[in-house]
Amino acid sequence: MTETQRRTIRVRELSEAELLARIFPRLAVLGSALLGPGDDAAVIAAPDGRVVVSTDTQTQDQDFRLVWPSGYRSSGQDVGWKAAAQNLSDINAMGAVATAMVVSLTLPDDTEAAWVEGLADGLVDAVRSLGATGCTVAGGDLGRGGELSVTVTVLGSLEGRDPVLRSGARVGDLLAVAGRVGDAAAGLALLEHGPGHEALGPDLAAVVAAHCRPRPPLGAGPAAAAAGAHALMDLSDGLLKDGDRMARASGVVLDLDPAALEEHAGRLAGPAAAVGADPLTWVLGGGEDHGLLAAFPAASQLPEGFAAIGSVLPANGGTGGVAIGGRPVQPSGWDHFAR
Repeated sequence: MTETQRRTIRVRELSEAELLARIFPRLAVLGSALLGPGDDAAVIAAPDGRVVVSTDTQTQDQDFRLVWPSGYRSSGQDVGWKAAAQNLSDINAMGAVATAMVVSLTLPDDTEAAWVEGLADGLVDAVRSLGATGCTVAGGDLGRGGELSVTVTVLGSLEGRDPVLRSGARVGDLLAVAGRVGDAAAGLALLEHGPGHEALGPDLAAVVAAHCRPRPPLGAGPAAAAAGAHALMDLSDGLLKDGDRMARASGVVLDLDPAALEEHAGRLAGPAAAVGADPLTWVLGGGEDHGLLAAFPAASQLPEGFAAIGSVLPANGGTGGVAIGGRPVQPSGWDHFAR
């Protein structure tokens, strides 16, 4: 069939059953699913006897754009991948492994059916490519609405371990991160900067990919738990803001090492030059990398994939917070309700 003969099919032309018939064959039904998509509810094995659960929503023009100022168009694969990745990261941050996800889609009438198929492919591609090998896409819900919205709920298993909380950091602990810090914020800046994405060099294209299809270090959470991590947290809203949450929950100060921060910022010199930005602001305040922030006992050997970024200090009568080189700083980062 030639391009001129191929007709774009939109959601309004399909019944719910017809659209589901395009989605279900694309979903990964793996070992954790005792009953997968197609019934009123899925049935998922829970051999640990406990279930870890997290949910998150992406909404058009709030969490993603279909067309960015740079000219980049978000594919269904992009949005599906990101929706899966950000939830898989939350399970990882508890020291658990994902076992199943369910997805709720709200779709405007003019959404292309092929875009929805791409979203289903993106969900499954993320599960497979990120290494969530035991996670099945078990079904969900379809609805009509004025804007695209994707809500993913992921279930996970602790596999007999205790959950690792954000409230467990102790004075003297070593702070470490797994995954990249600041890349997704650099990618967002390029997407919002204006036309010219077609000419991006490899270093610029890589950070755009980090925003559109983040790669949380799945497996690092369970590895940190096995190594005796006192605290874990997903880095979704920025190192300072998420660090402040861990610090206050634990009643300590997280002291970030300026040299380690500069090393992370140095990797982003190319994107920073392209948009006239300070890369350190991305490292400190940029979100959506979905790496891990961890506090380990001082004598610990860090698990593979983690790198030291600071230490844990006493709060000295305060409620806790974040410092850089011993100097307190105010948290900054993503806030859905900030004016």
